[in-house]
Amino acid sequence: MGKRQNGFTLIEIAIVLVIIGLLLGGVLKGQELITSARVRNLISQQDGIKAAYFGFQDRFRALPGDYAQAVANIGVAATAACGGGNGNGNGQITPGGANLNEDILVWEHLSRAGFLTGTYTCKAPPSDTTSNPSNPYGVVMQLDFDSVYGITSTGVARHNLKTGNQIPVDIMAEVDRKVDDGLPYTGAFQFSAYTGPGGTAPTEGNPAAPACTSGNTAAAVWNTPNGSANCGGASVF
Repeated sequence: MGKRQNGFTLIEIAIVLVIIGLLLGGVLKGQELITSARVRNLISQQDGIKAAYFGFQDRFRALPGDYAQAVANIGVAATAACGGGNGNGNGQITPGGANLNEDILVWEHLSRAGFLTGTYTCKAPPSDTTSNPSNPYGVVMQLDFDSVYGITSTGVARHNLKTGNQIPVDIMAEVDRKVDDGLPYTGAFQFSAYTGPGGTAPTEGNPAAPACTSGNTAAAVWNTPNGSANCGGASVF
């Protein structure tokens, strides 16, 4: 009498393969949902701050951070670390300059005027989220008048809202596709080399290294195949 062979039937193997397929599909779908949530979070954050910026400008006929009557009209403390609480009223949100640090003071102006949720108190340099809001990756954001966006060697100074760095390049690329043209150096949303306090600057223009973009011309794309985890962008006004 021959020995009975023990093993899996074709039906059992098929069931196992189906279960493995479902598990893999669930993991991939979960990752896709997490990515989508992060993209939506970044877009929502940018839109909310831009709305606050333009709302402040419309109400006070001045820019937040640069507003020269902030102490008198919106209750900013005259003893604030940045310029006594007022901006210089020159129409630009600029860092430094007689210790004004309007790029940090901007958040206190917006929150004191009721355009941003939460309370921010200006202090220089910005060391934590009590002075600046932060992105979902824990890096402080920046709103000011400079050229730290687009191709860093040829930038023209404009007001811009920076996301902060330490954001994976695939997230930045998806944000750009959803709100603009999908290209890092053109349109209203562009690459930014801004570095939050104590961080490392995002790099551009090297497709073979951990860089955020494939080059430094207007035709460059987000360097998603490279998978850099330290990127940032800016909404340009």
